[in-house]
Amino acid sequence: MPLALTPPQHPQRVLLHNEIHARPPESMAAPLAIAHIVMLADAAGREASRAHLAALLRERHLALPDAHTTHLRMDLGAFRLRWELHTEFVTWTFMVPTQAEGFGEREPVGAAAAVPREWLAALPGQCLCSLNLWVLSTQAFGAGALVPQVLHEDTLVASTVADGHGEVYTDFALHPDGSSRMVLLAGRMAPRRLGRLVQRLLEVETYRMAALLGLPAARGAAAELASAERELAELADAIRTANRHAEPALLDRLTRLAGQVESQYAATHSRFSASKAYFELVDLRIADLAESRLAGLQTIREFMDRRLSPARSTCEWAARRQEALSQRVSRMSNLLRTRVEIEQQQSSQALLATMNQRQGLQLQLQSTVEGLSVAAITYYIVGLVSYLAKGAQPLGWPLAPETTAAIAIPVVALAVWGSLRRLHQRMFSPGA
Repeated sequence: MPLALTPPQHPQRVLLHNEIHARPPESMAAPLAIAHIVMLADAAGREASRAHLAALLRERHLALPDAHTTHLRMDLGAFRLRWELHTEFVTWTFMVPTQAEGFGEREPVGAAAAVPREWLAALPGQCLCSLNLWVLSTQAFGAGALVPQVLHEDTLVASTVADGHGEVYTDFALHPDGSSRMVLLAGRMAPRRLGRLVQRLLEVETYRMAALLGLPAARGAAAELASAERELAELADAIRTANRHAEPALLDRLTRLAGQVESQYAATHSRFSASKAYFELVDLRIADLAESRLAGLQTIREFMDRRLSPARSTCEWAARRQEALSQRVSRMSNLLRTRVEIEQQQSSQALLATMNQRQGLQLQLQSTVEGLSVAAITYYIVGLVSYLAKGAQPLGWPLAPETTAAIAIPVVALAVWGSLRRLHQRMFSPGA
């Protein structure tokens, strides 16, 4: 009985809780033919895939998926369909019962033959992976019975899986119908366990191809990285011997190179990160197969380790090389900017020294002018005193005008000089 009162719920709680049940494996019974197609699609392509699925269901008067459906399993009579919407691609899996009698004696028929041809050819997106998987209930075939009608002997890979309860055979080759092939001899495996094993095998092929999407990007980035590294080396040598007049041009070249490197990094970083995640998923799914060796044949893990490792290393190397180049350009830019700033500071210091020197000369000139001003002011004031003395003699002034002027000179000069000093202090002191 649900509680009448519950605490506030996170808006994504139900979605997150049900994520653990997303895309569960199906119960399967051998013999079974499976066609697994992975279509690489952008956001518009994924929505077109939903509409394409709806068109197929509408023709059969079946319930249509809503706008939030990312996974659908449905029996359409002639075949069973499993549709999954992923971040970068859409997977279509078609399953039909098949016959084990005579398998390997002639060209096998895949499950795609039961799907409407025109509808299948119009799947939205670009085909990244197409795999035909036959699940047989007997283990009486062996490698010899599957060659040459089903698989290529020169690239045959096989192992026991599910702790020895099944055997899987594949050649990782594209056959005339454009699909790769895999045969699973399931013995008496339980339906749910068989469904989990089939899903892991399909995911190994899906994630292997998705991981390899980073390889063309890594190869394409190699030429640009080599060119950028050469230019960076030339800039480093030019910076070492450049004078201050050439530094602005070098800084401009370095800034443009940094923009080029960061642009390439932004364009490929997400692809390399996705490839790394897909490679890790391939490792996990292969580990889940619980393989052991069949006499004289490579296991899937051995084949992947040997053949997939170079592509994996190339993607990782390109990502590391981009990161290292970006850091080197950043360090070089910082060094050059520091050098320019130091030279600017030195120029500023020289300018300040020149200004200080000029200010000293101005002070000296000002002192000289002040001395002349004291003399001039004293001269005019003493002249006034002389005239006053002359006018005061008839009134009883005892000294001659010349004597009065001579006595007034030092008094007036000191008074004028003191007044100028006080004025100077009021104008230039901090508390003024």
